Amino acid sequence: MARIYAVAGKGGVGKTSIAAVMVKLLAAGHPDRKILAIDADPAVGLSTALGIEVTMTIDDIRKKVIAAVEDGDAKSAVELLGESRYHIFDAMTEQDGFSFLAVGRPESAGCYCKINSYLKEVIALVADNFDDIVIDGEAGIEQINRRVMEKVTHLILVTDASRKGTQVVQTIKKVADELVMYEKAGVIVNRVPDMSVINQMDLGGLPVLSCIGTDSELAAFDIAGQNVFYLPEDAAIVQGVARALARLEETA
Repeated sequence: MARIYAVAGKGGVGKTSIAAVMVKLLAAGHPDRKILAIDADPAVGLSTALGIEVTMTIDDIRKKVIAAVEDGDAKSAVELLGESRYHIFDAMTEQDGFSFLAVGRPESAGCYCKINSYLKEVIALVADNFDDIVIDGEAGIEQINRRVMEKVTHLILVTDASRKGTQVVQTIKKVADELVMYEKAGVIVNRVPDMSVINQMDLGGLPVLSCIGTDSELAAFDIAGQNVFYLPEDAAIVQGVARALARLEETA
């Protein structure tokens, strides 16, 4: 069974960078394992962090099915649904050490219910073909609430030192306890200005996987839109994510 890591938290806490570094560390540490990175955030930041140019998304596949139905070509629609597995693998970008798949951003504004529902099916469909799957989730609670992440094995919640950030991860954990069949969960406290503030934070009893200080090196990479694979091993975020992964392994 695949280890499925879902990275969640409020917007602006650095979860995309953390998800990208997780992919980097898993690919480097487990070259024998098949790894898939899924950009499930409509903000589509994971592709940039991993240095990937997206040419096809899950939403593109969904639109093909919709277009076939709207054109009255029922047979083609049925065939597309039956062949979704192959279309999904066609949408994957193969990189050195991992594969990448993007949900995409629907052109129409508003609810992402349909694409989220399709994403849930995609995760179930591809899980048996990979050893490790890292999902950079949409900011907030929507994908957890709609059971998009229903069968993840590792729920990694990311917060900064703000009260709003800790409230969001506690809310996500509470909802996940009811709706997600996860095996392990923990929080990464990111962008900590001073480690002394950790003792003052209310994390609702969530186990802390790692605390990561403000990382000027990562900030420079973000501004330049550079691939996190080029971050040095002693970068604060690389060391912090490595500690979090090690902590998860310790609790195996």
